Amino acid sequence: MKIERLSSDKIRIFLTFDDLTERGIQKEDMWQEIPKVHDLFTEMMDQAYTELGFDATGPLAVEVFALPAQGMVVIVTRGKYDQHLGTMNEDDLADEIYEMEVTLEETDFIAYSFKDFETLIEAAHTLSQNVTEAGRLYHYRDRWVFTLDPADVDMSKHAALIAVLAEFGDATSLTEAVLDEYGKVVMSENAVQTICEHFKRND
Repeated sequence: MKIERLSSDKIRIFLTFDDLTERGIQKEDMWQEIPKVHDLFTEMMDQAYTELGFDATGPLAVEVFALPAQGMVVIVTRGKYDQHLGTMNEDDLADEIYEMEVTLEETDFIAYSFKDFETLIEAAHTLSQNVTEAGRLYHYRDRWVFTLDPADVDMSKHAALIAVLAEFGDATSLTEAVLDEYGKVVMSENAVQTICEHFKRND
């Protein structure tokens, strides 16, 4: 379980499928209101407070994204207290803890990060054997993040593309929304073709 602060009121939590399995939770369980999922969320919020000082009391907006090969991403946004909470006693406030508005979404969004651009060049030239007019490139926190929209990919080549990306890069839990908001778009489209045209691979 990895937790990252995005802003003063927003955090991102990455859960691998191993994290879920260790807690006896299947991916499908995240769509249900069951005790073990609630326990998992409590554990996540406790860890967020310990590591980041993120206080999750009050209303929360929770977005859960299931990624195809990486695991799950949970984005938690802390809301503002309603004015009437100021008159509540501690028992009333306890009832407000983890008051969640949950949005669940399953996405086939593919994202891999690269430490250096040279490795990304190698990956792009290898990818070009199966796909050219696809790919978007971001720069996010000193890393290059390459993304693929499944709509631009021949699904019969999906496994081959993932294999190439996994060979050269690291699977990342970053969602498209996070990259658009906090990353810098370097190539908005056709990143594979653009990289191959402008950069030669090292022989």
